[in-house]
Amino acid sequence: MLNAVVDIGKTHIKLLVLEDAQQQACFTSKNAPQEGLYPHADTDAIWQWLCTTLSAYPRTAEIAALVVTTHGATAALVNHNAKDRNTALVLPIVDYEFDGVEECNSDYAGVRPDFSETLSPQLPAGLNLGRQLFWLQHKFADEFASATHILMYPQYWAWRLGSEPASEVTSLGCHTDLWQPQGQDYSSLVDKCQWRKYFPPLRNAWDELGCVSEPVAEQTGLSATCKLYAGIHDSNASLLRYLPADNDSNQTLNVISSGTWTIIMQTNRSVDNLKAARDTLANVDVFGRPVNCARFMGGREYETICQLLGGDISMGAEVESIQQAIDERWMVTPDFSQGNGPFGHAEPALLCPDKPPSPQAIATLYCALMIDQRLNDLNASGPVYIEGAFLKNPVLCELVAQLRPHQPVMLSSDNTGTVMGAAALMDFNHRQQQVTDLVPCTTATFNQLAQYKAQWYYAIASRAAQ
Repeated sequence: MLNAVVDIGKTHIKLLVLEDAQQQACFTSKNAPQEGLYPHADTDAIWQWLCTTLSAYPRTAEIAALVVTTHGATAALVNHNAKDRNTALVLPIVDYEFDGVEECNSDYAGVRPDFSETLSPQLPAGLNLGRQLFWLQHKFADEFASATHILMYPQYWAWRLGSEPASEVTSLGCHTDLWQPQGQDYSSLVDKCQWRKYFPPLRNAWDELGCVSEPVAEQTGLSATCKLYAGIHDSNASLLRYLPADNDSNQTLNVISSGTWTIIMQTNRSVDNLKAARDTLANVDVFGRPVNCARFMGGREYETICQLLGGDISMGAEVESIQQAIDERWMVTPDFSQGNGPFGHAEPALLCPDKPPSPQAIATLYCALMIDQRLNDLNASGPVYIEGAFLKNPVLCELVAQLRPHQPVMLSSDNTGTVMGAAALMDFNHRQQQVTDLVPCTTATFNQLAQYKAQWYYAIASRAAQ
């Protein structure tokens, strides 16, 4: 029996076909926002790619179940009564990097809940989904009023494929301002803005929501009996693999999910020490429990640093190049993400030659130091597990191990952790402890790393004092 996972990330889309939890096929494509009324998700291009890919795959008719996982801070306003779900959006889906939504900031401040209620810090652009919705409601009042539902992004795609409308907590609780992680209910913002009526019933991420519609079956080659599941926020899919199958462990875990965003997720710790000013927050896991998080835009910042220094991100960092950067104190300081992370309002600095021998080495050191900082911001203890894109940069992982000598650092040997976590939803009641592919990370032995780290912090403080 085949199952399929659709993984819609900010910069890439992936379709993975599995048989008995083993990969049978993998297809990927670039994902980029589209200009128009405002920058928005190119849902038509995603849909066309998905349909074309499925219709071309010779075993599509054998796929018995499908689940979608997506990035956060994204929702769709739809009219459930539309004849064609492909044209049911009442407004384009806002790209969360669109800073035009900030024009409503002064009015939004009057209804935005306190951090103590939502554990959601104030973030730039559209990263607080509540700000997106508030802006849309006031900028496009008639269109907003014509919607019957607000669908979080994974549930939008499940609905477009044929499922019933649903809401789900991992996307609702992802720095949206819409959710109370400790109260496990919508926030005061939802009621102040009278949005509760737009959200369909809450369902578990692993709930079956129906089957593929007949028109979709005709367009894709999927069977009309193919089951659709509610779906999950992508970082939470990575975390799910580490949660014990019996859901009965008090162990503290630190899972680093890396991609466009690098998100450190910490289980079984008090939320009392989270600080909005440091961009520490609480997401929620599939069971609705708060998960302490610290983030920075790791993949995006790595790419930006390489580009600014004339490097090719497809090339890795060599040990010798990293040691040279340390010896020469070549470094860059934050922020390269327009306001995110622990130094979100800092002015970035390039404290190195314009064209260094290895921009990748400098970017690697930057990301390792940022991961170390984010773990410190969570007062992290216990094992550290690294998932996702940074596994392709083994020296970066080894640097993290050197910077965290009192914590075991483990690597997933499966770089499809998000996909495999999402896949577990399709047989959730029989899931096993999923992570059986961990390997201990080798600890780097770079000379002068502690001095380099101290110089990095000195440079950040010096710029802040200017």
